[in-house]
Amino acid sequence: MTRGASVPLTARAGAPAPGPSPARFLLRTFGCQMNVYDSERMSEALEAQGDIPTDRETEADIVILNTCHIREKAAEKLYSEVGRIVAAARAAGRPRPRIVVAGCVAQAEGEEVQARAPAVDVVVGPQDYHRLPALLAAHAADGQRKIALDLPGTAKFDRLPPRTRPAQAAAFLTIQEGCDKFCTFCVVPYTRGAEVSRPAARILAEAQALVEAGAREITLLGQNVNAWRDPADDSRDFAWLLAAVAAIPGLARLRYTTSHPRDVTDGMIAAHATLDKLMPYVHLPVQSGSDRVLAAMNRRHRAEDYLRIIDRLRAARPDIAVSGDFIVGFPGETEADFEATLALVREVRYAQAFSFAYSPRPGTPAADRGDQVPAEVKSGRLQRLQALLAEQQLAFNRATSGRLCEVLVERPGRRPGQWIGKSPWLQSVVIAPVAGVAPPAPGQIRSVRLGAAGPHSVAGEIAEARVRPAEVQGCPVATP
Repeated sequence: MTRGASVPLTARAGAPAPGPSPARFLLRTFGCQMNVYDSERMSEALEAQGDIPTDRETEADIVILNTCHIREKAAEKLYSEVGRIVAAARAAGRPRPRIVVAGCVAQAEGEEVQARAPAVDVVVGPQDYHRLPALLAAHAADGQRKIALDLPGTAKFDRLPPRTRPAQAAAFLTIQEGCDKFCTFCVVPYTRGAEVSRPAARILAEAQALVEAGAREITLLGQNVNAWRDPADDSRDFAWLLAAVAAIPGLARLRYTTSHPRDVTDGMIAAHATLDKLMPYVHLPVQSGSDRVLAAMNRRHRAEDYLRIIDRLRAARPDIAVSGDFIVGFPGETEADFEATLALVREVRYAQAFSFAYSPRPGTPAADRGDQVPAEVKSGRLQRLQALLAEQQLAFNRATSGRLCEVLVERPGRRPGQWIGKSPWLQSVVIAPVAGVAPPAPGQIRSVRLGAAGPHSVAGEIAEARVRPAEVQGCPVATP
């Protein structure tokens, strides 16, 4: 893994000529919500100097690939995409765009990206993307490749332009980056660095700017979001921040992700009972239901610890929806270990969950273990787990059928008059037009009666009555 300042590498023959200014750029995002946020900030930085976003590769002077390194073969997919971009330009007889590789694959692969993909012009890690405009300008000036892979904490946020362009109805806001947990399967500590929190004053200012730009809902983001603590005042923890953001006038809804069981506090749990704007949804990864596997993963909590947290969250907010993450086939996992995971899933009853077969990440301790689980065993276990999780997700959606709730309208649906929004439980709600009722608009929060439910969405109709709290409290929890 290579880390360092911006380093000019040897220029190659056939490099694209610098494009005119302003340039048109296409930004493709892979991975988590934090990558979505990072892409928004990169786009804002380029737009601030006059560059123009486009969604058409054929007219792009610059293509930026903001990558994720969590999934298997992420690097191979990157190199394949770079090759496709070059081949498409050659086949069309047009100059290829300048290519930027950003994000966690850039950080993990470093100069290897340059060795394996000569067409890449700039490599920039997730803590250095505030330097992207300068890196592109330097490349345009001398034609030399640029690489920037420092891990300087959250300094980038101080150097990015203010958030002034119109916001989506539901916006993301990064409050914390990095991880100190060092789970043995995970690359995040190596690609995002140590846990660093942004100052509360800057977070609140950005949240206010997002609301003023049109955001009705904000999701606070972090690798371990609930590990946040104000660097200017150690007494201000994540529960304090939730209350401070919720107090911003004009903000209607508040969410957060991703939290870690070890950082769940009494105050965080109490916030779900006391903050009306905090939505009844929590994403709390557990990864396995086996204490033996959890210890091997270095999670430093037991299955029982996790289950008690879920019990306390439900006591605080009875209608809360629970989401989680699972890895099956971790090195050394036995059938008994896997059955413990299924037992935990049955006890929790998830509204949503994400599950994956373990894949070795280069540089992590688990990748070097000799007791890797055979691929066919991992695949079989994953299918069994996903079948159970899908059953629970459908059961949760069906349990909300008939409920009157407030839905944040986000975008038009596929059919005329149809709209898509999000329920308090983060369900995708397909809103049908109703004769005599004013149609919704993006950013509105409308009372919706939920109806027929599928595994990934629920139907809904605009209701004239406003939601009364008693109508949503105690929403049935799915049963397996």
